[in-house]
Amino acid sequence: MSEMKIRILVVDDDQDQLALAERTLSAYGFDVRTHRSSLGVSNLVRTSAPDLVLLDVNIPALSGDKVLALARAQAPASTKFILFSASDESKLRALARASGADGYISKSVQGEDLAQKLEAIHRKSRVAEPASAAR
Repeated sequence: MSEMKIRILVVDDDQDQLALAERTLSAYGFDVRTHRSSLGVSNLVRTSAPDLVLLDVNIPALSGDKVLALARAQAPASTKFILFSASDESKLRALARASGADGYISKSVQGEDLAQKLEAIHRKSRVAEPASAAR
């Protein structure tokens, strides 16, 4: 990983899933912040300006796609939103497209694979930014 830690906000109502994600991603050099509710995500994204937001789809109060729409309006343009779910991958892919997410990852992906997928999304967004700024 690069010298700069990737700042990630993980949003999930499952405390065990949050603890696992925090432990795993911290071990791979991410700067991890967690949040256990769909409420308050927009404000947290605005104030903490994460590079990535890993967002559970099936979260009480507001579903992940609704949270994404609200939080994206408050987020820096460079923040990438990734839907995270145990749902069927084809459903998750369709929801990610429909909601405007920057990607999706199945909750079955853990450990080094999760870290690598998140790094790839972050790296891809950093490569794309200079080209889009030149337009």
